[in-house]
Amino acid sequence: MPISPAAVIVPLSILFFASGLIVNLIQAICYVIVRPVSKNLHRRINRLVAELLWLELVWIIDWWAGVQIQVFTDPETFRLMGKEHALVISNHKSDIDWLVGWILAERSGCLGSTLAVMKKSSKFLPVIGWSMWFSEYLFLERNWAKDESTLKSGLQQLRDFPLPFWLALFVEGTRFTQAKLLAAQEYATSTGLPVPRNVLIPRTKGFVSAVSHMRSFVPAIYDVTVAIPKSSPAPTMLRLFRGQPSVVHVHIKRHLMKDLPESDEAVAQWCRDIFVTKDALLDKHIADDKFSDHEPRDLVRPIKSLLVVITWVCVVVWASVKLLQWSSLLSSWKGVAFSVFGLAIVTVLMQVLIMFSQSERSNPAKVSPSKPKNREELQGSDDKQE
Repeated sequence: MPISPAAVIVPLSILFFASGLIVNLIQAICYVIVRPVSKNLHRRINRLVAELLWLELVWIIDWWAGVQIQVFTDPETFRLMGKEHALVISNHKSDIDWLVGWILAERSGCLGSTLAVMKKSSKFLPVIGWSMWFSEYLFLERNWAKDESTLKSGLQQLRDFPLPFWLALFVEGTRFTQAKLLAAQEYATSTGLPVPRNVLIPRTKGFVSAVSHMRSFVPAIYDVTVAIPKSSPAPTMLRLFRGQPSVVHVHIKRHLMKDLPESDEAVAQWCRDIFVTKDALLDKHIADDKFSDHEPRDLVRPIKSLLVVITWVCVVVWASVKLLQWSSLLSSWKGVAFSVFGLAIVTVLMQVLIMFSQSERSNPAKVSPSKPKNREELQGSDDKQE
């Protein structure tokens, strides 16, 4: 039976932020002590430490809400997932696409070495943003004049990464909503681009830069398409906290990096073509209520995340009891007031994380008013969209 999210948010907030601060502390110590001696050793340790935090969110999907994720892909791609470096591009359909990606990474054995290109503001989020910073996520300001060098430097740092990693890039630049789709359709009409129905128009500069700098050491691009079947409600963070299940379909097509064209403009056009194909694929999914080119693979729910959460519960409860015994915090009104204030702060921080994940919070892209007459003007309008 669905329950009030408040009854779950408070205890989960305490667990997540208490365990997260422990993880952040370990990450900080390793960054200061281990990284100057051996960057590769630091990365291997950080992978294990970061997973102790990420698996708590995996547990919410797997064990609390029971979200069912079905993967549609060919056997060779499924076999290689987690065994090679990959650039992952995806549509941004729901509020929890990033968590779906973490589920795929966890099943593939590379959760701790899964990275993403994100907004700069993300790294200031308590616990989760700090952990992402220690894990070498790439944070951009959405200002290409500043982001170009940041992206280049971050990508070059991954050249000697000692473990298979995935770098996720949401090339639409924002989450999908009907308002943003209307803006994208107006933009496409004004610039002569194919008019999308189920996706937004990709912003290709970051993708082109990623391909340019990763081509020599990343063998594959995973083209991921996320869809929600008609029989299932769309998953949201609030639904997860209420323990309400959903079904998510994920289609994965593997492209060899060496098969991409050489010029930047040709790579940008390849990306746009991929999203035209993705749009048609989603049309077919709407008609069939599944991706019909492959049989679905249900991801087996592992016990690892459950064991991690049980361990954290024991650690946090034990530490809390010891703290209360040592400080006698609840023996005075001031102590009680301080405790209540602390719980309120932690709960508010969790609410901020939930709001941060909601697609309705981001703004639609601006629409270009003019229609270009040739390829050069089309490229110029694409630059404006970036």
